Amino acid sequence: MDTRIGHDIALAAELLRSGELVGMPTETVYGLAGNALNEDAVLKIFKAKNRPFFDPLIAHTHSIGEIRRYATTIPPRLVPLMERYMPGPLTVLLPRQNIIPDIVTSGLERVAFRIPQHDTALALLRSLDFPLAAPSANPFGYISPTSAQHVYAQMHDAIPYILDGGECRVGIESTIVGMEGDTVMIYRLGGLALEEIRALVGAVEVATTSSSDPSAPGMLTSHYAPRKPLLLGDIPALMEQYKDKKIAVISFTEKYDVPYQYILSPSGSTDEAAKRLFAAMREMDATDADIIIAKDLPEGGLGRAVNDRLKRASHPL
Repeated sequence: MDTRIGHDIALAAELLRSGELVGMPTETVYGLAGNALNEDAVLKIFKAKNRPFFDPLIAHTHSIGEIRRYATTIPPRLVPLMERYMPGPLTVLLPRQNIIPDIVTSGLERVAFRIPQHDTALALLRSLDFPLAAPSANPFGYISPTSAQHVYAQMHDAIPYILDGGECRVGIESTIVGMEGDTVMIYRLGGLALEEIRALVGAVEVATTSSSDPSAPGMLTSHYAPRKPLLLGDIPALMEQYKDKKIAVISFTEKYDVPYQYILSPSGSTDEAAKRLFAAMREMDATDADIIIAKDLPEGGLGRAVNDRLKRASHPL
């Protein structure tokens, strides 16, 4: 791909509206940006980064007013932080409106929001009528980029345009905060000091397990799993083993004689399977089945990511 670096905000906006990805500057690190309301664009982000598919993304927008369009509520204790540090290196985890796709949040009911404190990024966001999902613009596991040149060196074969906003001012990722009951929780330490947060909201708790996942540090399995037991293995063998139970099946392409079934991709596309997995789990969990049975997908494409999600959601046999 012939990737260009430049300062053309209108071109970046045009590419984003058409479902493409662009490198976007912020004050923390450069982001790999795509339309957060477009499932296909978000899927491109995961594929371009080789990012674990079920690591939720942060949605970027230009104002607290815009955040209110996409969040159902804002806890009062977070309002002083938002008013003081948005724009800034602060990310807040809030209950989401249904317009935010499952793929952005890993199917969870909260979405992370941020307003970057960067003139170029804000100008881009103000020119769009949708938020931007934008994890760091690097292959997963590599050093985060703090210049357009860093993005080019790592992602030039995956995106058409990098919007150059100079060197990042902060250079580390944002601090992620949210609420657990009445407690302000810090899920990820970052560009906003702990002392500054405490000065505004008082006592806080810091998650004992640091994670790039803003949704449930240290509790991934319990947060990802459906309420019903999900058993992962050979579907016909499990059907025989649990023939006295009412069974729901999530399969890749195969059809089974069971009361409830969700076929992830009749055409055998792991991309389609990844996009539909959370919907499948929710639909099967809403039935009166006793258990849900599923099988690993082929490891190619996004199959590994789907399998990772299934393993995290599965109930021990």
